[in-house]
Formats: sequence, C-alpha cells, structure tokens
Amino acid sequence: MDTRSQPRLYRPSAVVVLTGAAFLASLDLFIVNVAFDEIGRDFGTASLGRLSWILNAYAVVYAALLVPMGRLTDRYGRKSGFVAGLIVFTAASLACGFAPGVWWLVSARVVQAIGAAAMTPASLGLLLATLPPERRAAGARLFAITGAVAAAFGPAVGGGLVQISWQAAFWINVPLGILLVAATLKVVPDVRHNQDAPRPDLLGGVILAVAIAALVLGIVQGNDWGWSSDRVLGAWVVAAVGAGAFGWLITHHRAPVIDPALLRVPSFAWANVAQLTFNIAFGVGLLSRILWMQEHWDYSALRTGLAVALGPAIVPITSILVTRWLSRVAPGVLIAIGTTLFAVSGVWQALATGPSPAYVADMLGPWILGGIGVGFALPQLMAAATSALPAHQTATGSGVVNMGRQVGLVLGTSIMVGILGDGVPSLARFQHVWIFLAITSFAAGLAALAMEAVRRPAAVPVLVPAED
Repeated sequence: MDTRSQPRLYRPSAVVVLTGAAFLASLDLFIVNVAFDEIGRDFGTASLGRLSWILNAYAVVYAALLVPMGRLTDRYGRKSGFVAGLIVFTAASLACGFAPGVWWLVSARVVQAIGAAAMTPASLGLLLATLPPERRAAGARLFAITGAVAAAFGPAVGGGLVQISWQAAFWINVPLGILLVAATLKVVPDVRHNQDAPRPDLLGGVILAVAIAALVLGIVQGNDWGWSSDRVLGAWVVAAVGAGAFGWLITHHRAPVIDPALLRVPSFAWANVAQLTFNIAFGVGLLSRILWMQEHWDYSALRTGLAVALGPAIVPITSILVTRWLSRVAPGVLIAIGTTLFAVSGVWQALATGPSPAYVADMLGPWILGGIGVGFALPQLMAAATSALPAHQTATGSGVVNMGRQVGLVLGTSIMVGILGDGVPSLARFQHVWIFLAITSFAAGLAALAMEAVRRPAAVPVLVPAED
C-alpha cells in the first residue's frame, strides 16, 4: 500500500467530499419516494407494483455490485473508481429525467445504481483505510449519519422539486455530481490496497442481482398473478437456483462477492443479520407513511416531504447524543434499544392512525420515536460491523454491510407492496404493514444482542498479550 499520501486525507475538505458522495447516493433514493404519484400520473399508471421497480431496480443492482465494485477499486485504485462511479451516476441521473416511460426510467436507474455501487465502497474505503483504528468506528458512524441526514432532506427536497417536475428530482444530481468530481480530483488522494489481488467475481454479482430481482418479482406480483401461479412460482425457482449458484461461487471463486472468511467473524456475521433485518423495517417505515399521507390524506409531494422530514432529522441529533453520553454502553445494547424503539413506533402508528388527516395526533409521535430509534441503531450497526475488520478488508467489508442494508430496503419495500396490493389500500392493510415493521425491527434487536454476546469473548485474547 502506498502510505505516503495517507495524511492528506485528514484534511476536512477531503472528508467533506467523501461523505458528500454518500449523501448524494442516499439523497437520490429518498427524493424518489415522494415523486411516485407524479411519475405515475405522467406515465399513466397507478400500479404500485410497477412503480416500486423505480426504487427496487436501483437497490437490487446497487446491493449486488457493491462488493465486486469495492474489490475493483481495491485493485485498481479507489480514487479512480470513486471518480468513475460519480461520472456514471451523474450521467444516468440526467438520463432519468429524459425517460419517456416507466421501464426506460427503471433502466436508467439500473445504470445509476452501477455508478453508486462504484463510488460508495470506494469513498468509505478511502475514509476508513487511512484512519487509525481508534477513529475507524467514528468514521463509520459519520458515514452512516450522512444517510440519515439524506433521509431527512431527501423527501423535503424532493417534494419541493416535484412542484417543478418529477424530472427535477433526478436532475438535481447533475450539478452536485459535477461539483463532487471536480473537488475529488483536487483534494482527495488515492489509497491503494491489494493491487495484485485476483479480479473480483462480477458474474457472482450478476447472479446475485438476478436472484434478488426474481425473489422481489414474485413478492411484488403475487397479488396480480396469484401466489400459486406458474409465473410467481417460476420467479421463486429462479431465485432459489440463483441463490444456490451464488453460494457455490462464494466458496470456489478466488475473489468471491462475499468472502467466507468475513462471515466466520461472528460479530461481523451477526451485525449483518441485524443490518439486513432492521433495514427491512426501515424501508417499510418511510415509504408506507409517504403512501398513506399522499393516498389517504391527499397530501401534496411538498407537504409530504416536509411531514416526513422531522423523523429523519432526529437521527443525527440522537446519534451525536448517544455517542457523547452513552459511549460506555455496548454497541449491541444500543442497537437493541434503537430497534425496540423503532418497533414500538410501528405498533403506535398502527393503533393511532385514523382515516381523517391528523398529522400531530396520528403521525408525529410515532415518527419522532422512530427517528430516535434509528439514531440509536443505524450508525452503531455500521460501526460495529466495520470496526472488527482489518484495514485491508474495510472496503470489501463495508461493501458487504451496505449490501445487507440495500437488500433489506428492497425486501422491505417488496413485502410492503405485497401486503398493500394495488389500488388504494385500506387502513387495515397499512396497519398490517406497521405491525410487520414492528416484528422485523424487534428481530433485528435480538440479532444485535447475539452480536454482542459473541463480540465480548473475542476481546479476551486481544487484551491478554497487551499486559505481557
């Protein structure tokens, strides 16, 4: 590894650029949430299943390619991979705005996801690989907080842009992307690792994307096609075969998408289970509330964006307070507290919500409690997973963590669509969604406690030699 340029990464300008890219990728995801109605009206479709692919296609490809792209940037240079990803993401954002139909838009979103998959692990890898071990967890928390800030600003920004046109929600990425590319070339140094490592398993990434997409297809289309129809069962067969092929590849390829050695680190494995499960609940929580307010309370995109902004805005504040006041509390316990609060918010939402618009009485309390829960859980999940890894595996390991996060969001969105069905869902169906949110969030807390149980004994062999 070339260490001569590492100290330059401590410049605040470089940190701003690297976290800014994470903010941009997350901002785009949350901006699109509030644009569904406008996109559907423009393209003449009200099918939630069809529109959900605007989110799901992005998240599936992003999840499947995160680790292979992380390995490519490890091999050929993180800065070059970061810049290439930004350029692809920015160009695809421009194309999204010119899409003449839903499936053209979905295709542009796939290209957008390829760019995001290149720039995300490269940016986190650049940040973490040059930080000393004692600061790596803080760096991971900072990176995770940017996603929460994007979740706060995304719907509000998206709601304002949609007042102009839904295309503007994508075109906002173009000037931001150009600015980040220029800043990267000027202030961000390169950090290289494993330049002689074998080429990553891109085929495995494609197979994983196909398997996840097939699973999602069966879930999303189950109501329309029939849960026992040949098409739904065929989609699930493709998902099962793809999962089997992917499992074979990760045990036989020289550079698999998921290194089995990483999964043998118990704390890392359990952290990823918690990450996956919690993000199923998180994906349900945001989009379901947006749909409820737009479809039942007849909120505009702007009013919806402003209404949902408060919950995510609580996340970074909570995270900072938790880090300052509860720094001695075990990460697994903090995560379990957060996921439990988020679960309670789902139950509260199901019990409080009525058919008449009443934001303060029905939505505000559960939404703020949910934001506090995310502030406890989400940054700690990222930090707990990546801090256990050696420096040369941070980019790949962070890719696995982010992959679990994105797969969770996809599954959450898909299961929610399956529960709600097409048309305007009833209050009872939304209540079922919020109870599902509570169950999955609580399960994530159990996985976090399991992570803590296996993490503590692992600390003993490290401490003993230090005393000799």
